[in-house]
Amino acid sequence: MEPAPSDVTRLLQQWSDGDRQALDRLVPLLYEHLRQLAHQRLRHEDASPTLNTTALVHEAYLKLVDLRRARFRDRAHFLAMASRIMRRLLVDHARARRAAKRGGGAAAVELAEALWISEPQAEAITELDEALQRLEAIDPRQSQILEQRYFGGLSLEETAEAVGLSLATVKRELRFARAWLAAELGSEISL
Repeated sequence: MEPAPSDVTRLLQQWSDGDRQALDRLVPLLYEHLRQLAHQRLRHEDASPTLNTTALVHEAYLKLVDLRRARFRDRAHFLAMASRIMRRLLVDHARARRAAKRGGGAAAVELAEALWISEPQAEAITELDEALQRLEAIDPRQSQILEQRYFGGLSLEETAEAVGLSLATVKRELRFARAWLAAELGSEISL
């Protein structure tokens, strides 16, 4: 059963106000959704089945704890941030993997023991991240819509609400963003 949105918002507010235990009460309410986000992340990144969803959720939780002074408007905003953190963790892991292969001496990220990404997958993850960063520089709104919709796991309606745009505008911007990303990566993307 989904927690009431007001319960989640109240706990987010308490956490932002310095109540560290509010996050401990919040995470169990959203844990299954966080696992789904992690699973989507791993699927979108075309990762190996040996990647560990639970490890990714737990590592994201540790990063979220560091953001305790962040102000989250609501459940959708919190989940979008959690998804963004998961993406950053995968990118960091992929970069560390590539650096280690080149002998770059980069320190392994904490996920290194729990996750395994092949060299082609590591390259694809870093290429996607670099393309998303270029899109953000060109059109922050399209980047935000793409992030919330596909990587934040929000529905079209939730995305429209989160970014403050009409559903029609979100659909149009999403089409452009996907087309740009496909052209940038030189292939059709499976978002």
